[in-house]
Amino acid sequence: MNNTSKTNRWWLWGTGMVGLAAIAMVGSHFLQGDLSAGAGQIQQGKQAYQDNCASCHGADLNGTRQGPPFIHKVYEPSHHGDESFYRAAANGVQAHHWRFGDMPPVPGVTRDQVGDIIAYIREQQRKNGIK
Repeated sequence: MNNTSKTNRWWLWGTGMVGLAAIAMVGSHFLQGDLSAGAGQIQQGKQAYQDNCASCHGADLNGTRQGPPFIHKVYEPSHHGDESFYRAAANGVQAHHWRFGDMPPVPGVTRDQVGDIIAYIREQQRKNGIK
């Protein structure tokens, strides 16, 4: 094999690898979007949030005099995972980060509704740079 064909082979191999890497990066972006909450779930979560949470945590998720903001680093997923929201709604929470007092359980809200609320909160957090 001469040097020209070896060079062509390496060039083709390198170009192919760059192309595969680009496809993987672009594809993972779309895959991530497919795995996240859909627009319908987020809209349902927004409504359920307004009905069950906004009076204390604020219509804009920035808190009120009665409850803390969810647009805050304290509530990022690595510190307060989704399960903490499920438990708070079902069982209430003792005050531990803020001086708002204990949070009572939220009567009548279902686990599915809390899942929708979480999807809405997480989407709003991402929009505000909280990941």
